[in-house]
Amino acid sequence: MLAKFGPAGNSEAYSKTHKSTIDVPKYLSEMGLDHYEYQCGRGVRVSDKLAASLMSEAEKYGITLSVHAPYFISLSSVEEEKRDNSINYILQSCDAAKRLGANRIVIHSGSCAKISREEALELAKDTLSRARKAAIEQGFEDIIFCPETMGKVNQLGNLTEVLELCKLDDTFLPTIDFGHLNAREFGFIKGKAEYEKMLDEVENAIGYDRLKVFHSHFSKIMFTIPGGEKMHLTFDDNQGFGPDYEPLMEIVAKKGLAPTFICESAGTQDVDALTMKNCYLSFKE
Repeated sequence: MLAKFGPAGNSEAYSKTHKSTIDVPKYLSEMGLDHYEYQCGRGVRVSDKLAASLMSEAEKYGITLSVHAPYFISLSSVEEEKRDNSINYILQSCDAAKRLGANRIVIHSGSCAKISREEALELAKDTLSRARKAAIEQGFEDIIFCPETMGKVNQLGNLTEVLELCKLDDTFLPTIDFGHLNAREFGFIKGKAEYEKMLDEVENAIGYDRLKVFHSHFSKIMFTIPGGEKMHLTFDDNQGFGPDYEPLMEIVAKKGLAPTFICESAGTQDVDALTMKNCYLSFKE
């Protein structure tokens, strides 16, 4: 069982030469990639026609799919209406995922701007638990919720918090965004030691079986102090912002892990995903 690699949405190169997302599976397969994360960040708008076509093409070319739920989900909002709306957005994402043939949805955790981190986490737990219950009732029990680590300091979603959310249900998997974690802690990832520590924390919190198949986002991210994440960069960007992917690829390969890596580089996410995959495979040899 090998790790999978693919882009978040469509790269600049793809968008210049293709008008429709339907061609993505063929394009990614020809590049040598295995996965595609469909973006519903600005709202879930996936027609039945597109979903059926994309699912068919993905099956044809051996590309697995996931869905990024809307960015405006806030599991920890102090406003009950916003939390209830977030549950609806999660259910819409589940519906889109099911029609696309995807089995994972990535979910933003929320904010702690007006309350303590502890209060925000308790609200998020309640919201996500209710969303899971509703998803099961609506026939989406096979869709895996993947709460994401976040990049801004005032957002809920450091690694420990996301793992607490994953403890709510044995099916939940963390979306570990290493760029986000590096940005919210101002460049703390220096090499293998930091990656090892994070992966150990995942295993200790939710077990090896879930560590083995975790979901992940990866990109270099510019950050500011004290805010955290500012903007996504490309692998070719040499402004001194990390993190570096090579130590992580070595650890994942040598530990025999098989996560799904989604590259979120700014416009070069397909090329950079392939760079990561080739690095990973070099350590598997």
